[in-house]
Amino acid sequence: MAYTGSGNSGGSSGGAELRPHAYDPQLQPELFRGVLMRRMIAFLIDLLILAVPVILAVIFIAVFGLITLGLGWALFWLVSPASVIWAIVYYGATIGGPQSATIGMRLMDLEVRTWYGAPAYFVLGAVHAVCFWISVSVLSPFVLLVGLFNGRRRLLHDFVLGTVVINTSVRSQLVEPARTW
Repeated sequence: MAYTGSGNSGGSSGGAELRPHAYDPQLQPELFRGVLMRRMIAFLIDLLILAVPVILAVIFIAVFGLITLGLGWALFWLVSPASVIWAIVYYGATIGGPQSATIGMRLMDLEVRTWYGAPAYFVLGAVHAVCFWISVSVLSPFVLLVGLFNGRRRLLHDFVLGTVVINTSVRSQLVEPARTW
């Protein structure tokens, strides 16, 4: 599959250009083998990592409320927005980091890349999380069915954002370095 983009990229004449996908499931099926199951397990690990500080904050507010005779319980309204900010920063910083993967993804040997092979960045990681949570809340677990019907095992939010999740345990043996054009 190829993508036709437009614009200047280096010495291009400014017209339409043909940019192939960096990861081909026909030539490199090992990159996509077991990715969906690994993504589900990585999600559960990341969910645990996200939940621990939130649970600790709730316990702290509850105890603080007891000590202040109920006044501290007014802080409970901060838990929900703080949880959302924490999740966006976590996903943005980890997916946008040097490994292009959350901690759960690293444990499962997964990595997020753009469709043309470049590593992810902070904004892409944050938007990736937001799109994932929206698609899961709208489509429930049925969002995983999309991954069963394409060779790259991409989910709905991967298509929208132009990302690919690959198996990093075999990537170093198979693919060339990321193209940045």
